[in-house]
Amino acid sequence: MTLVVVPVRYPLTGHSKRTLEEAVRVAEERDAALTVLHVNVYHRGREVTRANLRRAVEAEFGKLPNARCVVREGFLVEETILDEVVAEEADVVVIGHKQASRWRRALRRLTSDPDVETYLRGKLDTEIVTVGAN
Repeated sequence: MTLVVVPVRYPLTGHSKRTLEEAVRVAEERDAALTVLHVNVYHRGREVTRANLRRAVEAEFGKLPNARCVVREGFLVEETILDEVVAEEADVVVIGHKQASRWRRALRRLTSDPDVETYLRGKLDTEIVTVGAN
């Protein structure tokens, strides 16, 4: 089964909701499973639980078939997201333009190519869908 991964903030921001809405659309269109991912950043000291995330997602979108909520711990959001994408062998990653910008900044430290999509396509066999701001 195809897998779509969508990283989001908690509590869900307006931008996270738009990104999640696109991920739900992509998952439905492709009859795919959906993983909603939140990263608890160690140095921020605030922990979100999977139950918190699920309640927020269901309050906004109702119960989603073939969807699961995942909370991971990490120091760098970008690395933790990449680890999840690789571990789950995701077919599609849906990210918001703000997340793409953060990835660009992180990648500039690692490579001379600030193009997140190109970098990820080179490292992963994963489709990247970027959701613009509205």
